[in-house]
Amino acid sequence: MSSEAGSGVSGSANVAREVRRRRTFAIISHPDAGKSTMTEALALHARMISEAGAIHGKAGRKSTVSDWMEMEKARGISVSSTALQFSYTSEGHPVEGGADDDVAYVINLVDTPGHADFSEDTYRVLTAVDAAVMLIDAAKGLEPQTLKLFQVCRHRGIPIITVINKWDRPGQTPLELIDEITERIGLVPTPLFVPVGIAGDFRGLLDRRTGDYVRFTRTAGGATIAPEEILDAEAAAAREGDEWTAAVEESELLAEMGQDHDQELFLAGQTSPMIFASAMLNFGVRQLLEVLTELAPAPEARNDIDGEPREVGEPFSAVVFKVQAGMDTSHRDRLAYMRIVSGEFERGMVVTHAQTGKPFATKYAQAVFGRDRSTVDRAYPGDVVGLVNATALAPGDTLFDGPRVQFPPIPSFAPEHFSALRATSAGKYKQFRKAMDQLDSEGVVQVLRNETRGDASPVLAAVGPMQFEVVTARMKSEFGVDTVVEPLGYSLARRTDADSAPELDRQRGVEVFTRTDGALLALFSDRWRLQFIEKEHPDLTLEPLVATAE
Repeated sequence: MSSEAGSGVSGSANVAREVRRRRTFAIISHPDAGKSTMTEALALHARMISEAGAIHGKAGRKSTVSDWMEMEKARGISVSSTALQFSYTSEGHPVEGGADDDVAYVINLVDTPGHADFSEDTYRVLTAVDAAVMLIDAAKGLEPQTLKLFQVCRHRGIPIITVINKWDRPGQTPLELIDEITERIGLVPTPLFVPVGIAGDFRGLLDRRTGDYVRFTRTAGGATIAPEEILDAEAAAAREGDEWTAAVEESELLAEMGQDHDQELFLAGQTSPMIFASAMLNFGVRQLLEVLTELAPAPEARNDIDGEPREVGEPFSAVVFKVQAGMDTSHRDRLAYMRIVSGEFERGMVVTHAQTGKPFATKYAQAVFGRDRSTVDRAYPGDVVGLVNATALAPGDTLFDGPRVQFPPIPSFAPEHFSALRATSAGKYKQFRKAMDQLDSEGVVQVLRNETRGDASPVLAAVGPMQFEVVTARMKSEFGVDTVVEPLGYSLARRTDADSAPELDRQRGVEVFTRTDGALLALFSDRWRLQFIEKEHPDLTLEPLVATAE
């Protein structure tokens, strides 16, 4: 985080300058579209790491720096979110208002789970970003998880940059992919670059704005930054022949169709700048960074719980969007990620926790890069800061300095899978309870209890069954508790009240629980059972749970 922030510069002017430097975004994609590989490729281009490795879940292969859980390494997936921050000096567009051309942008990349079972974690992350990169497999096109996450972005008004990844492998044509995106989700791609060479024969990119050819050279295994050569149109035609001609014709066709970049339409969520890339080969990665710095929005005002805008220049405020424990096996700490909304953060400042009204000391503030950490002394709107041992904080909480402010809570997904959890050894009950309280407060799963089952066998409610695997793995690795998961025959939940609970408990295929936040939830075996009870007992309270933006 920026600790060079200018001595001799007034506080508000300094915050404004730092905000102009910030770009905070997330990558959304279907599993196996190359999100973790792209994350690492971006870190490579920012010189944060010297060599890239890809996840394949095979012995002897490197795992990406952002996927730190053993389950992630074994399966080659991301199931947790990680915040990466790095500096990047743009070649084509220096920071507005910078003292000179070498002032660096500060890029905050909040990595997200790609697997559908962890959609809720991804939703929380999307509350913390100003833009998203939608990563699409060139061969598979739009896939279900990408579509779901796109709808969340659209609901939140997050502008999207589209990257067609894996262009080094056989896939669809550019126009087929553009048509699919336009027709299926109503987002109009406006390619800034057209690939030279069909999918599977990736040679370089035609820069539609300059007419130049960016030619890439492969490196061994794609482990280092791919060298680039810039050629003018005449040299490109001589070098690539028909492949260059085809790229030029596609670019001209796009121009005739009106699919050129328009910044207002992009920020309004109607169009999406498009790039073709290969994260594995590091082709097109620099171009993505340039587009992010040039086109993605800097942090802006956010509405508080009353709908009033909190301007970035106002006193410090932040939203906690994720809580994670177990990241450092040598220290059983608990890290709360906060996105700074306004003002300047200084390590050690005492702020107020809006939910409790109590003071909160920020002595242990860190930047997190995978498992690596560094102390944060100062940070600004758009930055993501990890607060260590933040036991009082939960996702959706607000921290502030000065006049009181509170931001809207983060909605939960409606759970679709339910399982009872118990420890295999009764002697581990104390550790079991402690672990459940921690995982519940992190939002890993929702924990439900009732008198019949008792505290020794709580019910876990989750969006996807893999969340249960994360729970059992972490119970064992972090708390030394072996557990057994017993799936239950419920498939949906509804919010109810104390007056309705006794009658619901008498119904076959229904069970009522209390969630940790005090809400009463009725679980139903299937939708037909729910519909039958709604028809027979119209006086009972049965409210759908918030299930994100659908």
